[in-house]
Amino acid sequence: MVINKRYKTIILGVSILVLLEAIAIIFLLVSRPKKPAKVSIPVKGRIAIILDDWGYNLDNLRILDQMRYPFTASVLPKVAYSRTVALELHKRGAEVMLHLPMEPFEGIGLEKNTIMVSTGEQDIIKIIGQDLADIHYAVGVSNHMGSRATGDSRVMSIVLNELKRRNLFFVDSFVSSRSVCSALAGKLKIRFAKRDVFLDDIEDPVYIKGQVDELKKKARMYGYAVGIGHDRRVTLEVLKETIPGLVKEGYKLVFVSKLVK
Repeated sequence: MVINKRYKTIILGVSILVLLEAIAIIFLLVSRPKKPAKVSIPVKGRIAIILDDWGYNLDNLRILDQMRYPFTASVLPKVAYSRTVALELHKRGAEVMLHLPMEPFEGIGLEKNTIMVSTGEQDIIKIIGQDLADIHYAVGVSNHMGSRATGDSRVMSIVLNELKRRNLFFVDSFVSSRSVCSALAGKLKIRFAKRDVFLDDIEDPVYIKGQVDELKKKARMYGYAVGIGHDRRVTLEVLKETIPGLVKEGYKLVFVSKLVK
């Protein structure tokens, strides 16, 4: 009898200790300071930034190592560093496009094998093929210059049909209000986007920052916007400075391939 009472006392004591430990653990869990909940900033608009004219040199690649945001690079074919820079850009996570030389109204400063309004269909197709072979990793095409060519329905129909056949999208740099690209792209059902803002037609940091603000306005108004700058140190330095602020404000940086329709 005495033994049974002793066991009961021990069991009761152990049970009380377990209960007290459980209460202590619960108290610690409840009283532990909670981590502040992450506040999700609503997306004000999506922004794609395209940087044109890569291929003349490799000077600005090192700046890209300090920029960890998506951007699209248009690489010129048949210039000194076309293949090398396309590879280096791809390695750094950039989206690569062919920057296809096309005839401007001015008719000066033309790249090799520029597509002219007088160029025949088979030659246009051949030039596109040769240029794409020079720019590895290209997922789309934009026009380099081309104020005259992008206004020519025959030329652009040939170009867009060939790009569609190759499953590539087209970005109209929109260097002329006479461009027929948007209407033809809709008719031919090719994935397409158009430039909204030129960032650096004046090579001045204050001006470029103002154009970045204009890009924000467009993105906020329409839900997305496409900005085009160039492979210039001043442009890249301004973007390195301003992009983190854009993201904090709620703008989302994306590849232009995410905005083609």
